[in-house]
Amino acid sequence: MLEKLIQKYAELTVKIGVNVQKDQIVVIRSTTETKEFARALTKEAYLVGAKKVYVQWSDDYVGKYTFEHATLETLKEVEQWSIDQTRYFVDENACFISITSPIPGLNAGLDGSKIQASMAARQKAIPFYQAHMMANKTQWVVVGAPNQIWAEKVFPELKGEKAVEALWTAILNSARVYENNNPIADWEKHNKMLRDHNKILNDLNFKHLHFTNELGTDLIVELVPNHIWAGGAETSGKGVIFNPNIPTEESFTMPNKKGTRGKVFATKPLNYQGKLIEDFWLEFKDGKVVAFEAKKENDALKQLVNADEGSSYIGEIALISFDSPISNTNILFYNTLYDENASCHMALGRAYAMNVKGGTTMTQEELDKAGANNSIVHCDFMFGSKDLKIVGLTQDNKEVLVFENGNFVI
Repeated sequence: MLEKLIQKYAELTVKIGVNVQKDQIVVIRSTTETKEFARALTKEAYLVGAKKVYVQWSDDYVGKYTFEHATLETLKEVEQWSIDQTRYFVDENACFISITSPIPGLNAGLDGSKIQASMAARQKAIPFYQAHMMANKTQWVVVGAPNQIWAEKVFPELKGEKAVEALWTAILNSARVYENNNPIADWEKHNKMLRDHNKILNDLNFKHLHFTNELGTDLIVELVPNHIWAGGAETSGKGVIFNPNIPTEESFTMPNKKGTRGKVFATKPLNYQGKLIEDFWLEFKDGKVVAFEAKKENDALKQLVNADEGSSYIGEIALISFDSPISNTNILFYNTLYDENASCHMALGRAYAMNVKGGTTMTQEELDKAGANNSIVHCDFMFGSKDLKIVGLTQDNKEVLVFENGNFVI
């Protein structure tokens, strides 16, 4: 039965996630931990008419050994063939499927500066790719698949295959893949619900949002003029409808780069570059992080905040009711794709161009003027809680209660 459900999940990913078009190139990014699911996705992509499927393999352990032993100079090298391959995929309008399957804490103890330098060098070598993807010029999706170490972290009372099966079940349920349903039809209904909710937020046209809870969060986030709330299905530059995240429960928009002030406390751990950052807070002034602290992996948090100039500002603010499907499972996934859909969250780093009117056709200079943040990173962290209160201020200075006791009231 599980095998049949995984096949339905692969079909959902290909048809609703990236919505592969006939004769389109498909790029699948997979670790060796998820090879079976990568194979299932490859088959489904060809069945719907993909021209060619490229699988880009990685291995987290190989990556760890590389960061341990390679020199900093080597890690900062980006081969021309790799740049050319990425350019080819962009020019050919390829769509992208990324399978997330973290090994939490694998890189604990590694020199974070080497990881950061490698990532920064890669991003600087292919800026056209990040601009292409974050403006939704083509279809892309992030989905998850288990590995044993991750599964045993999520379900510590289980071992081996039982833990993997439990995580598979949780992943499939979050994706609305069940034994006796049509997940594609269910996702069409879900997308409509998110679209209707986004319209309410867009019609309110807030100046800013004020977040407070008993944990200590007291944060004002200004929104850019002409911001757009999005979430659920998106439309690519070629007019193709796709879902960039499976699962997704969020409504998100663009903060004004220099308009965040106050303090926010994270409510879930953040898995960043293989390091698990726990029990942390950030303080903002004029949009910028001016202080921070984490009880665990504070150096990793420092690497994130200091990745570049833009990584100390936020580029996304997202609203999700505490009483939501993934939150109600009471499962801590230790993975942003899932945990962010159980909690309000924000992202340090680059903003999505689609979250401001006309943004997908703007130059970076025009986006900067619109108030969008620019960075080599985009890293979400969760701060939603069951007592979170959100008050929005409209353009005519009226206060509107958006959240009470952790949930939408509009």
